[in-house]
Amino acid sequence: QVQLVESGGGSVQVGDSLSLSCAASGRPAIMLSMAWFRRAPGKEREFVSAIDWSSETIYYQESVKGRFTISRDNDKNMLYLQMLNLKPEDTAVYYCTARDGMSAFTSADDFFYWGQGTQVTVSS
Repeated sequence: QVQLVESGGGSVQVGDSLSLSCAASGRPAIMLSMAWFRRAPGKEREFVSAIDWSSETIYYQESVKGRFTISRDNDKNMLYLQMLNLKPEDTAVYYCTARDGMSAFTSADDFFYWGQGTQVTVSS
């Protein structure tokens, strides 16, 4: 069983930056494919970014390209999401997710393990 715990959410202003972290336990991170998803109020959960085990393959949702950066530290069993130039439409609960495997995946159905989520609120 893999446990994921997100941290780093908060309330910020438009244009501000925020960094999210996700601590994984129960399995070495090097064995996990990991990603970030988010759910905005009244909307479906959506893909944000994904990274394979080696950090060589990375995917982003189009709306966050150039503003968000996903990274991981397998030695520390950590996943990160650096978010720059935040916009009101980035307001959502952000979830860290993982699955066994080496590739990067972008569908929520591909992931088995989910964190509890961390709230990001961007105000104008």
